[in-house]
Amino acid sequence: MAAPGRCSVLAAFWDHLRHLGLQDFPCGLGSWNKSRFNEHTSPRGGQPGLGADPAGQEEAMPLGEESPEALMELLNDWHSPWALPPDCSPQDQHLREMAVLAPELIRGSRVFQVLRSLRIVGKGVEEVNEGLLQLQQLEELILSANQISRITSANLPRTLKVLELCCNAVADLQDLCAQPPPELQHLGLGYNKLCSPSQDKYLTAAFWPNLVSLDLSFNNFTDLLGLVSQLSGLQKLRVLVLQGNPLALIPTYRGFLVDSLPKLSILDDIHIGPDERHQFHGLARQPELIRSEARVVVSIGEIKGVPDPSARQQLEVGSEAPVITYSYCVTYVFAEGEEIEDGSGTEVTKIHQRPVVATLDVDGSTRDARETKGQQEPAATEEPEAHSAKVFVTPGKPWADTIDCSYRKEHTAKDLVGLKSYLASGTIVSVMEEKVLSWPVNADPEENAATKAKARQGLQKDGAKVPVPRDKQKKKKKEEPCEFHSSPPIRRTLGTRRVTLETLLATEDLVATVCDFGILITEQPLQPPSLEEKDRKKGKDKSKKPKAERESQASRKTTASATGKRKNKDSAELEEGQGLQPVPLTVQFQMQLLRWPSAAGARSQERVAMAVGKAQ
Repeated sequence: MAAPGRCSVLAAFWDHLRHLGLQDFPCGLGSWNKSRFNEHTSPRGGQPGLGADPAGQEEAMPLGEESPEALMELLNDWHSPWALPPDCSPQDQHLREMAVLAPELIRGSRVFQVLRSLRIVGKGVEEVNEGLLQLQQLEELILSANQISRITSANLPRTLKVLELCCNAVADLQDLCAQPPPELQHLGLGYNKLCSPSQDKYLTAAFWPNLVSLDLSFNNFTDLLGLVSQLSGLQKLRVLVLQGNPLALIPTYRGFLVDSLPKLSILDDIHIGPDERHQFHGLARQPELIRSEARVVVSIGEIKGVPDPSARQQLEVGSEAPVITYSYCVTYVFAEGEEIEDGSGTEVTKIHQRPVVATLDVDGSTRDARETKGQQEPAATEEPEAHSAKVFVTPGKPWADTIDCSYRKEHTAKDLVGLKSYLASGTIVSVMEEKVLSWPVNADPEENAATKAKARQGLQKDGAKVPVPRDKQKKKKKEEPCEFHSSPPIRRTLGTRRVTLETLLATEDLVATVCDFGILITEQPLQPPSLEEKDRKKGKDKSKKPKAERESQASRKTTASATGKRKNKDSAELEEGQGLQPVPLTVQFQMQLLRWPSAAGARSQERVAMAVGKAQ
């Protein structure tokens, strides 16, 4: 019996049958087909639902009834209100057709004798109870996208050949392996919570002697050598899916599996050909090459669309005006690990990353991106464990129409589980602007007093003026270069985007994208009031000025107006040409998961790495 409050497979099955409407028009028994079926006699014509006499001539249907052909058309016509949706399972369509042609065969518990395939997907099933044993002919059981955390093999029909438990919460296979169906050929356990090494021992021929296909994708298996040693006993295994596990991030993952399991035909949905077997030949005999770490290279190219900062500068008149310098950089988040320096970069801060990674605020601090993305992305049903991550920043570059970062950094991640969680979450890429103000350093007051005293002594000596040679003055100026005092940098985030990296968990090795942050809207600098505005404000003063002065101003105004019109016309044409197609802010971003392409290449890379290590 199912536990109180828990949804069982059998309860979900009966609920599913009610939604199929097997006892309602045009299915089941009713006034629309009552002359074809009788409780005490078999259907007319000797065959259920045929409705024809022995001579093969169709009988005339009584008034108010429908022929089997007409009822079947209502089921199969997509425009019919009784048609099933196109994505329904073949089993559902078969039950509906049987409910028209032979409704007495699927009434009550008789339906258990008919079913060979049962598909209960996304129905909130938590328990596989013993009621499932009533399906004595069941060969295929699909229970994907439910909430099953444990499954007892004693409650499974012994006739099962296919068992699919994808997208559940299975963390332990002990109960499933107690009395597993002996003829099972496919076992689907993808997207669950299985991990190494505790579950490796249940994946042997002692429990699954006839297994042909095994799906363990997107779990938390980390021990490649231990898992392969168990799978090597499955003599009939031909299809294996392990992508999405932390162990699949190891560079030698695919080559080691191909060489260790010679009877395997398909690995991670990719066919294994003779050339690939030849390339990886001999790798299985060198387990010392299998290192539990992953290597990832991050490259950042060109930045485009940054507005010219000189348009925002308001230069003050006088020696006290600061010198303003701008620089631009790109930041990204990566899982915590070791870094191999291939390009100059600086670590900004360490963060605690969750499914949506942190992002940089205006002041350079980190904050949870869910604050701004909460309305855009649905919350996960169960939040994965948080993992540590770091924010890296490229070297600052001065402004240009195209800023070439030329950044490359190789990361070595030994925490494969943390790297998997990071890749599933994605990363945050931001473009930062850094503004620095600098002022000339004032000379020391005591030094100024001494200098002035010497100057006074030089001006008067015995009542006569003693001039200082000009060449000494110039030399003194050269010896005393102007020094500047810089304020703390002012950082500003120009744009932030999330980059998805989930394809690196599958069979892809490279994610290359151009992050588009949109067109930046810059603030226009305040313009000083024009001469005409000043004249309008001082209109009363104009009338009081002498006539000659007013005429002189009028002539100057006419000349300035003509010159201004020409400048305005040229600037308007220039602005019109530049403003037609504003350039959005973009950054070239690339992340590559390093893999060894062949066994020979793996050994060569290993020898090179060892040689470099000895040289250092």
